[in-house]
Amino acid sequence: MDTKKIQENVKIAYGKVAIREKGCGCGPCQPNVKEFAKSIGYTEEELSIGHEDANLGLSCGNPIVLANLKAGETVLDLGSGAGFDCFIAATKVGNKGKVIGVDITPQMIEKAKDNALNKGTENVEFRLGEIENLPVADNCVDVVISNCVVNLSPDKHRVFKEIFRVLKPGGRIAISDIALLRKLPAKIRQDISAYIGCIAGAVTIDDYEESVKASGLYNVKITSKGLSGCFDFDTNDPLGNVISNNLEVGQSLAEYAISINVEGFKA
Repeated sequence: MDTKKIQENVKIAYGKVAIREKGCGCGPCQPNVKEFAKSIGYTEEELSIGHEDANLGLSCGNPIVLANLKAGETVLDLGSGAGFDCFIAATKVGNKGKVIGVDITPQMIEKAKDNALNKGTENVEFRLGEIENLPVADNCVDVVISNCVVNLSPDKHRVFKEIFRVLKPGGRIAISDIALLRKLPAKIRQDISAYIGCIAGAVTIDDYEESVKASGLYNVKITSKGLSGCFDFDTNDPLGNVISNNLEVGQSLAEYAISINVEGFKA
């Protein structure tokens, strides 16, 4: 698929999510985003911290658990959406720390800024930009987090090169994402709704690891968690239809895709 077409469709789809329209193939299909968040590793304390309007159910794990954030650190969230993980991270790093959220969707940035204003969170900043071309200076970030977003990038090598660039020496990554156990059927790979839904753009675990290591990061660790995330095939959502209609009888998406945690460090 054409890179520009993918990015434009992602902007449109997640723009609709930001104003609470359904049909992107992702988190809004969840009937109860709070319970969904708890099922993938968020605690009651974290859910009480995160702004209610910021939790859109667009997660496949909890990168905050991996990150082991410390007071005073600077955190960068790739694909920050309405700011849910950013607000939780902001409490971990404290007033002397800082959290930067980057998102490609103008409506998400606007919503995140409104949430920050309403919540009175002053150590969070949201910037419009691509994760392949981060609007962030070199060597200025202690930790990069991301939640079910890198799979949406057509150029994952570039994403991790950018991550390496912005990390300080000794910095680290803590990423939750979707990867593949084996190649998807062609019709799913070529369907834009499956791409927007965090499936068609995913790569195999081996390819994912290669992209991380090629950036220069070391001590890379990828942990498989089983398939968790926003996949509900009992709805009329386009993603559910695409997948269910293009798998063999008796097959499930769990035979192809898996949730992963990704860790690594910059020397």
